[in-house]
Amino acid sequence: MDLFSRSWAALRKAVAALQDEDFARPSGCKGWLVRDLVCHLIIDAQDVLITLVTPADTEPTRDAVTYWAVTRTPPTGEDPLDALTVRLAAAYEDPGLLTFHLDDVGSAAGRAAELADPALRVSTQDEVLTAGDYLDAYVLEWTLHHLDLTAHLPTAPQPPAEGLARTREMLEKIAGSAFPASFSDKDALLVGTGRRAPTEAEQAQLGELAARLPFVLG
Repeated sequence: MDLFSRSWAALRKAVAALQDEDFARPSGCKGWLVRDLVCHLIIDAQDVLITLVTPADTEPTRDAVTYWAVTRTPPTGEDPLDALTVRLAAAYEDPGLLTFHLDDVGSAAGRAAELADPALRVSTQDEVLTAGDYLDAYVLEWTLHHLDLTAHLPTAPQPPAEGLARTREMLEKIAGSAFPASFSDKDALLVGTGRRAPTEAEQAQLGELAARLPFVLG
């Protein structure tokens, strides 16, 4: 729960520090500019709020790791929902409106997470999780999107180290295999999720795991 709050606060702080011209730069999400990614974060924050007030009375069907659907097909940016996000982001016109909306809804999502009972069962996407597992899953979401936000902004602050470590841990559980110890947490996440291709040296270190990459989470 605490790591959710720290990861989310760091991501929102990074967005708040952006210059207007940064919103027109590419993000680490294929087909999305930074402004599109920030718009997606607003939608994510809304999802957190909705889920935390949607209790369930049945046993959990997912946890923080099994919450994620995994494919090997990287997004193209042409999915209808992805395209809708682009159109919605463009409708804001002024980047200041995007940051204001994210701060408004994002702060509410952060407060709701702090107030949530970790044992509470909640429902989302026809699945049931404890609130603790749901928020833990979002540590992965915030961390990967923080990397997406800063992909072409080299001076922007990076995700918290503990968020990177926890996200790597979850990705390795999803993969059923550990990434080489020589990989930094950031490199393991970027290569493991297909956000960049491995170098020849990394390919050799990955061994059999290389043939199973990427792990695209949705």
